Amino acid sequence: MASEQAMFAGGCFWCMVTPFEELPGIQGIVSGYAGGTVENPTYEQVKTGTTGHYEVVQITYDPELFPYEQLLALFWPQIDPTDDGGQFQDRGTQYRTAVFYYTEEQRLAALASREQVAVSGRFELPVVTEILPAPMFYPAEDYHQNYHKKNPKHYKEDREQSGRDTFISQHWD
Repeated sequence: MASEQAMFAGGCFWCMVTPFEELPGIQGIVSGYAGGTVENPTYEQVKTGTTGHYEVVQITYDPELFPYEQLLALFWPQIDPTDDGGQFQDRGTQYRTAVFYYTEEQRLAALASREQVAVSGRFELPVVTEILPAPMFYPAEDYHQNYHKKNPKHYKEDREQSGRDTFISQHWD
């Protein structure tokens, strides 16, 4: 079974796990931090917004079973690609959106998919989600991994309060 990696920043990393899990070809999803200046950052450091890190998910997948373009097609409807100040109730640089690419093929696919979103007519504002080379990835603390399964009540409440699902139904469904 071949595997590749993809990395997406879509605001709170807790909410970016569930759309991708349990799909054929998805081998693993790890919540973490990427793009900042602090080595081995902690959640306490990242949540201040001063490290430059994004909250991200790193997805290991089999491209034969689940092509990268399908990952992109799942990514975009999870976010507000016009918001450069965070996502929904989560504000700050750590909650910005980005597609981080590992290969030239991923970069080209990400650029093409962003252009499709930009010209789709879904949004009045410009799409600001960046397409960037994948930086060093640092896994988040264990209690953040599969948070929705470990703390389902809090996860559900937080997600409902965030406004993410309302936005998704208004702009993507």
